[in-house]
Amino acid sequence: MFDRFLSLDPIVQALVATAGTWAATAVGAAGVLFFRAAPQRLLDGALGFAAGVMVAASSWSLLAPAMETGGLGVAVLGLLIGGAALYGLDKALPHLHARLLPRRVQEGPIVAWRSTVLLILAITIHNFPEGVAVGVAFGAQTPGAATALAIGIGLQNMPEGLAVSLPLRREGVGRWKAFLLGQASALVEPAGGVLGAYLVVTARALLPYGLAFAAGAMLFVVIEELLPDAVKREHTDVVTLGFLGGFTLMMALDNLLG
Repeated sequence: MFDRFLSLDPIVQALVATAGTWAATAVGAAGVLFFRAAPQRLLDGALGFAAGVMVAASSWSLLAPAMETGGLGVAVLGLLIGGAALYGLDKALPHLHARLLPRRVQEGPIVAWRSTVLLILAITIHNFPEGVAVGVAFGAQTPGAATALAIGIGLQNMPEGLAVSLPLRREGVGRWKAFLLGQASALVEPAGGVLGAYLVVTARALLPYGLAFAAGAMLFVVIEELLPDAVKREHTDVVTLGFLGGFTLMMALDNLLG
């Protein structure tokens, strides 16, 4: 089965892989169908785990090959552009992070949209660079490392799906609607995956920039969203253990499959 996958065009590989990361989000969001709440320490630890995966993926799967193929200067430039792009999106798009949902504290332009829409936009901003990262990795035609990255992103997407759907449920959204909105937040990942793979396949010179860009975008998400969400409730011990677990797992996957 894996050999057949390896024979596919890199853009198709990216589409299949990011469809898998979306499916992992749907699996996590499905938890809202069975319970209305979860222990906060568990959710904070899951956020720490997701942050660890993303930092390790940025370091091992993206920045290291960017420096190998393009040099330090290219990696630095791509990293800064990726972070700046996410900063621009964060300022340009109205959105609402889950940690701010009870107080309805919006970020970006202030609009009179429903909280559910604003929450989905926040997670969409978060998920798009993950899709781009997986797509760029497959576009680099390193399927082992790209598969490791997709697995890591998928694993951290499961608790994220739950972290979107549960706040919606607590706000009075029906369980099926909360599930549908939770899984919909990752539908942008296949689009990002195809875009990332297409760009580096058709313009090979963009590869190191694309790898570093994805790393910068993901690190921005970790620092601006995941870690503030995780540590605001003083469960720093659980968050730290989750981070170390996620980082170690992603590091191992990259070195085993890369």
